[in-house]
Amino acid sequence: MASGVHEIRDPIHVFVRLDDAERDVLDSGPLQRLRHIHQLALTCLVYPGATHKRFEHSLGVMELASRVFDVVTNPANLRDEIRDLLPPLKLTTSDDLRYWRRVLRMAALCHDVGHLPFSHAGEKDLLPPDWDHERLTRIIICSEEMKQIWESVTPPLRPQHIEKVAVGPRKAKDLHFSDWETLLAEIIVGDAFGVDRIDYLLRDSYHTGVAYGRFDHYRLIDTLRILMQPQSDTGNSSSAPSLGVEEGGIQSVEALMIARYFMYSQVYFHRTRRIYDIHLTDYLKEWLDDGLFPTTLDGFLAITDVEVLASLRAAVRDRNCKGHLHAQRIIRREHFKRLYSANPSDRRVNLESGRALTKALGTEFGDENFRHDHLAHQSDGPDFPVRMHDGTIWSSLAVSEALKHLPPIPLDYIFVDRAFEQKAKKWVEANLHSAIKPKEEHIDE
Repeated sequence: MASGVHEIRDPIHVFVRLDDAERDVLDSGPLQRLRHIHQLALTCLVYPGATHKRFEHSLGVMELASRVFDVVTNPANLRDEIRDLLPPLKLTTSDDLRYWRRVLRMAALCHDVGHLPFSHAGEKDLLPPDWDHERLTRIIICSEEMKQIWESVTPPLRPQHIEKVAVGPRKAKDLHFSDWETLLAEIIVGDAFGVDRIDYLLRDSYHTGVAYGRFDHYRLIDTLRILMQPQSDTGNSSSAPSLGVEEGGIQSVEALMIARYFMYSQVYFHRTRRIYDIHLTDYLKEWLDDGLFPTTLDGFLAITDVEVLASLRAAVRDRNCKGHLHAQRIIRREHFKRLYSANPSDRRVNLESGRALTKALGTEFGDENFRHDHLAHQSDGPDFPVRMHDGTIWSSLAVSEALKHLPPIPLDYIFVDRAFEQKAKKWVEANLHSAIKPKEEHIDE
């Protein structure tokens, strides 16, 4: 092994090679914190093997990002119009290419560094308005501790480059992105085949012990290319380059999206997993000062799953502790039970059937005894360029019927306190139709 290069064994991707600078990033406080942030929140209470952390996911994303970069920048896979549009791909600027490969690897390592305890659970409710984990990620990447690492690299790395590639243009609208920077960010956080998605599907499937998240990511990566976006249904292309696939890789993308569908419907949207997220959010609203996580750097980095779990156990033992009731529901598995799931028949009557029924139940039995969990999940397939065997470029939605007709993943649950479960069930049986029927609008004559 070359001096200064280290290898870490990873359960999904076998070996991840690290040089000294990358090891310094991993040894930093923000990255080490990810050892104590569960990837899937409290999913281990449903799937006992799901105890993996954000730390190993970040390693996997870095490894996959490197593989994608090497494939799409391979001279054999590039056409002249792409080289002309993206200066770092020109042979005369190979030093630039090495610089950007390192930026990509560092950005991949840091892309999740701003996650709250228990990852996504309650993020929208537990941060101030206009804050999310990407904003925290940007602050950490540009912090003094991380800047010292970026400056120690030869040549030095610009924090803003890492920041852009780590979160992408949608989460950094205040920054200007070149086409090249947008493309690198797409490798990590892209909707179609960003390596963040590839890794979490494979990793979550592995640790939960289900087969739904598996697909041929080797074939997918081997067929990725930098392509022009199709301009219209004619097969002609526009001047905007992006990630796409050769025609032979379309089935691998279909398999990825189908794997994503099954993982959401069977794991991420599992009813018990969802109610534990709700109870955890309810607890944290009472436990945290002002019901929000701190956004100061030191305050944020000081809180991990470890501190929250310790407080949960303490709250269970003391009835006077903040959040005692919510902690009890989590630690003693006394969670609310599912009372209702919206079905196609109810949605034909009212697309907001769950919301309407929750309101009616709250009026009858008290709002505090019910939780409504609703999420509008988009079913549209990803639109990306596909280069056909004759050299024409088409939209993936024109090429693939599977991607064009991906089924939606509806989430519309009502949960009930166990003490009211039987009464609420009988009430719903007797009153469901009238409760969800939209109220007629009264029109003045």
